[in-house]
Amino acid sequence: MRVIPAADIADVLTFPELIETLRGAFRQGVVTPVRHHHSIHFPDQAEATLLLMPSWNDFDQQGHSERGYVGVKIVTVFPDNASRGKAAVAGVYLLFSGKSGEPLAVIDGSALTVWRTAAASALAASYLARPDAKRLLMVGAGALAPYLIEAHAAVRPIEEVLIWNRRPEKAERLAERLRPRRYRPHFTEDLEGAVRGADIVSCATLSNHPIVKGEWLKPGAHLDLVGGFRPEMRETDDDAIRRARVFVDTREGAMKEAGDIAQPLESGVLTADDITADLFELTRGEKAGRRFYDQITLFKSVGTALEDLAAAILVFSRA
Repeated sequence: MRVIPAADIADVLTFPELIETLRGAFRQGVVTPVRHHHSIHFPDQAEATLLLMPSWNDFDQQGHSERGYVGVKIVTVFPDNASRGKAAVAGVYLLFSGKSGEPLAVIDGSALTVWRTAAASALAASYLARPDAKRLLMVGAGALAPYLIEAHAAVRPIEEVLIWNRRPEKAERLAERLRPRRYRPHFTEDLEGAVRGADIVSCATLSNHPIVKGEWLKPGAHLDLVGGFRPEMRETDDDAIRRARVFVDTREGAMKEAGDIAQPLESGVLTADDITADLFELTRGEKAGRRFYDQITLFKSVGTALEDLAAAILVFSRA
């Protein structure tokens, strides 16, 4: 059994290849049981979360499969880790042979997650963001932020990146770390002004309250919501839902787990029929993405074990 650390993942992955790998995985599909979602309560800190995300290739009656893998990601989310100078999300990925069940690899789950999550957002943006999108706003400066920036820049001609964070010094540090790049990174404290000028707004926060207001979105903007993975979490408001053509990574996951979708569904601001498409339908050409230049699009991601399995197989084959 091989152990594949974060450094090896960075050595073998590129966003163009990973994005295309995910495109193929969504077209083909795999078995993804409902993930286990457990809350861990503490008397002296914020509630933590344990996630178990299994997935495997589907087999026909003869037991044949193109790749034959089984995988499960085990993740913890400790929101208070930011105050300790540690990442809020940690985990490992276990990859097994789909033929024999033998363990093949233990892969750094945190690194795999940021790569596949960013690639999924960029995959969606390849259908939803305007082809001439040049200005990207990154809301949040955590571990996922630099990966989202690089992933979006892999599918659109990004020339300028603004970074906003509740703690401006953290956004400033990230902007400095991203220099030099083919795009110009800067930090900003003017969130409203940055949203109004952005072609793509990508959010990766753990906020329980809307940060980005729908009224700020300019015609033609694409809003990428990544951070909220529980029903009480929210990164944007109802105005954004009303103004946008809404897309998700998976319907079941987003409607049940994502507050940016579940809350508007509960209040009646959004209906299930208002969700235009998921990534299965977009990649298979069953539903259209952006329909006209000035349309506002919104993509909500909560993550799916399909993305983990596809990324893990790619890493295992390259590392």
